[in-house]
Amino acid sequence: MPSINILSREMSELIAAGEVIERPASVIKELVENAIDSGAGHITVEIKNGGLPYMRVTDDGCGMSFDDVPKAFLRHATSKILTKDDLENICTLGFRGEALASVSAVSRAETMTKQKDETYGTLYRIEGSEEVLHEKSGCPDGTTIIIRDLFYNVPARRKFMKKEVTEANAVSQVIQRITLSHPEISFKFIRDNRIEFNSSGDGELFSAVYAVYGRDFARDMMPVDYEDNGIHITGYAVKPLYSKNNRSFQNFFVNGRYVHSKICSVALESAYENMVMTGKFPACVLMIDIAPSAVDVNIHPSKAEVRFTNEKEVSDTVFSAVKNAMVKDGLIYEFELKPTAKQTDVTVQEKEEIEQQQEFIFTPVDRIEETEKKLAENNNNSVPEEVLETAEIEVCSAYSKPETAVRKPLKIPHETENKTVSEPFENFSYISSKSFETAETPEKKTVSEPEKSTESVWTEKQKIRVIGEAFGLYVIAETEDNKIVMIDKHAAHERIIFERLKSRNCRQYAQMLINEIKVLLTAEEFSAMEENRELLEDMGFLFDFSENPCVSAKAVPTFVTELDIEAVISEIADNLRLYRHNPQSHMLDDMLHTVACKAAIKANDKNSMSELQSLAEQVYYDEKIRHCPHGRPVMFTMTKNNIAHQFGRT
Repeated sequence: MPSINILSREMSELIAAGEVIERPASVIKELVENAIDSGAGHITVEIKNGGLPYMRVTDDGCGMSFDDVPKAFLRHATSKILTKDDLENICTLGFRGEALASVSAVSRAETMTKQKDETYGTLYRIEGSEEVLHEKSGCPDGTTIIIRDLFYNVPARRKFMKKEVTEANAVSQVIQRITLSHPEISFKFIRDNRIEFNSSGDGELFSAVYAVYGRDFARDMMPVDYEDNGIHITGYAVKPLYSKNNRSFQNFFVNGRYVHSKICSVALESAYENMVMTGKFPACVLMIDIAPSAVDVNIHPSKAEVRFTNEKEVSDTVFSAVKNAMVKDGLIYEFELKPTAKQTDVTVQEKEEIEQQQEFIFTPVDRIEETEKKLAENNNNSVPEEVLETAEIEVCSAYSKPETAVRKPLKIPHETENKTVSEPFENFSYISSKSFETAETPEKKTVSEPEKSTESVWTEKQKIRVIGEAFGLYVIAETEDNKIVMIDKHAAHERIIFERLKSRNCRQYAQMLINEIKVLLTAEEFSAMEENRELLEDMGFLFDFSENPCVSAKAVPTFVTELDIEAVISEIADNLRLYRHNPQSHMLDDMLHTVACKAAIKANDKNSMSELQSLAEQVYYDEKIRHCPHGRPVMFTMTKNNIAHQFGRT
């Protein structure tokens, strides 16, 4: 066996530095965190050529005394902890005293620092852990650290650095995350003599998000504020429609420290389940405030990961926080119309002529002729105000009650072809596969009654009214708060069916069959179906398992009666075989997606106005019906002001 040697100080320093300093971004992270711990209100970071030749971090924090500067570059020198009890209540970003020692071991470092009550500051230079200069000097309050020639004495590490632009992007990402975690500090990032971003430091997280990611990203976020289990979560989460192509925009901060947390990421994505499109991922900036004793930040050399004492509580709280944010937001997307060309240099007379033309466009012909007579009689170039008001009232009245939108009593036909009504089991009832139940509003849930017209329901409680349909696919409705609502009827109905199936509350939609449908299954599929008998009944299916390995379908949900029921049963059986012990898995959701998609009304299907009205109510009032199971939006709104702007009325 080779003899055991004691490593030299130089070798031990290089090895230790390699654990903390991986690239220029690692250096910036350590230096900026020290600047934050110093109480700085303004921090400037500058790099050149990716950071390897030059990095500078300047802050206006408390600074260091002349005698303390050399100590700061020694390993395990720190002002953050003193006893082992301090490890259980760490509230600072750095605490182990390794940052400056590690950086100085693999670079040429220069420090200028000054405390507010001192006349002179300190200039200190150290190269490869060896002190080069230590003297008093004039400098502003705070600390400036310049790092040159990173890894100059570790060529093996230096040659594995990536391209300059890649290293610079890594530095930028570090600064972005730190900016988000400390909105009360103003950060400026200078990259190759160009300011990349500059945050205000006004203490508002939204301002930091705006500065880092831009206006569009910030606009697409919804606020999060939730507290439970002694855990407070604040920040922003993206609306499902604007999810990203990867997880790079998922930002979790635990007590102000950015961390990689699989637990939090899984909880976040679970909250968006069935609301984002395949291949898309939710984005967020979430601040998790938790008792320091409930989290271990000392499990990773660069403190990029943490361990929670109670992981389930953290996961549940993140999930609930995002879900509550979605409920509060409502997830109603406003249709974005392109702005019209800006009109300039329009005289008052021209403006009046434009307004008159717009009025005539929407005025009935007989009203136009009457107006022209009055103009001729009065020899006046202006339209009498009372005439225009009358015309406008009549036009509005005509548009509000078109003949095609006359309400008729809502009738629910029975499905009689190839089916019969035998004795119902438990609480199953019978309805049409294409009918829509009246939505549950904040006031109460009402049941559709054949003798009660939809018009009377509208008068009593409805705040949305269908006025037509476009292209056989999009339902168009208007609301009392001056909005036009466009609904994708297939996507909306698909989501409604999916929610019914997933809620396991479909017994009321069961339809007894005249002829039972027998399906041959494998032994595993049969066992899985039988074990999940209750789940299947909750979904609206009733099976007879007396003829193993065949199952006989006695009843199915009304919304699948027009499908190939045998194929649907085979798909369910195969899914339950794969996930028999966890029937609420993602794979079951995929199967429910398929069933819902097949059962939903299709484009160009003929639907009565009463059916479309019921669909519109369900979509508008139910916050769960905002995306189809595949993540596409089911509804957009357009405000009256937005439409008026497109027509030049504003």
